[in-house]
Amino acid sequence: MVFNKSILILEDNLHVLSVLLEKLYKLESDQSNELSIMVLTNSDQVVTFINNNSNAYFDVIILDRDCKLNKSFHVLDIEKLGVDKVISISTVPEYNDAAIKRGVDKVVLKDLQNIDDFAEKVVTEVERIINPSRLQKYFNLVE
Repeated sequence: MVFNKSILILEDNLHVLSVLLEKLYKLESDQSNELSIMVLTNSDQVVTFINNNSNAYFDVIILDRDCKLNKSFHVLDIEKLGVDKVISISTVPEYNDAAIKRGVDKVVLKDLQNIDDFAEKVVTEVERIINPSRLQKYFNLVE
């Protein structure tokens, strides 16, 4: 049986995206879920393809704030999709705080100087969402 987890990535920096996708590829090969990834790079796409789509569903949402149109990815209707699925990843703490005020409880401050470390932290949060029991088992063995 194939288990599929869908991940929405709202990020406009292609370098950050490439590192995140590489780390997600490694995650996919190390666990039982197939990952279906959707990437959007501007807020107009979010409104058209996500907010206006009653069938939109994602297991995980990786949410930056600024987009290529000099607008905000925070137009995303996270309340409808589930705040528990969202990982806020802005480089600006105030933008992550704005997501927290909307109910988001997972934040990874984007560090453009250490993109690999940043991406590892994001993927750890992704795994906590899609495989909570597996990760808990791992941490219990380590501690």
